[in-house]
Amino acid sequence: MSARTMSAAVFVVALAAAAQPVFADVSRTVISAFHGQLVVTKDDLPEGKNDKDTIAKIKAAQLKSVEGSPKGDVTGWNFHYTAFLTKTGATHLKLEFMNGDKLAADQQLDGVDAKSSVLTGDISIDEDEGLAKGKTYTVQVMNGSSVVAKTTLTMK
Repeated sequence: MSARTMSAAVFVVALAAAAQPVFADVSRTVISAFHGQLVVTKDDLPEGKNDKDTIAKIKAAQLKSVEGSPKGDVTGWNFHYTAFLTKTGATHLKLEFMNGDKLAADQQLDGVDAKSSVLTGDISIDEDEGLAKGKTYTVQVMNGSSVVAKTTLTMK
């Protein structure tokens, strides 16, 4: 096994672990404010003194671009996401990175709580998976063929 193949195998295992969703405990008011949105942040969502303060802090922490870092020969990106789902009921979702109408990359989100309308986790993805530095993508959480949360994100 070559070093590159071994490195790719280790990355795939790390990626599978990184893409596991976690479930957030968020108030109905905050959920309503971000319904249908995929919120990308550096870390966990901030909490405020009340719902209005929490909403303001989340908006301030929301990223529109993610800085990449070298991962061997390619650039990789790591970020935290919180999806405020428009539809519940699925235990498996997919995170898709769309370049116009073309799918650039995707990741499976397994172990989803079918009853929760908020899904949170960490993503690690790189150029080997189809993304390109400097491009802007529509990032959407898919439940089958339905978009249940989305945002626009530039990979820097």
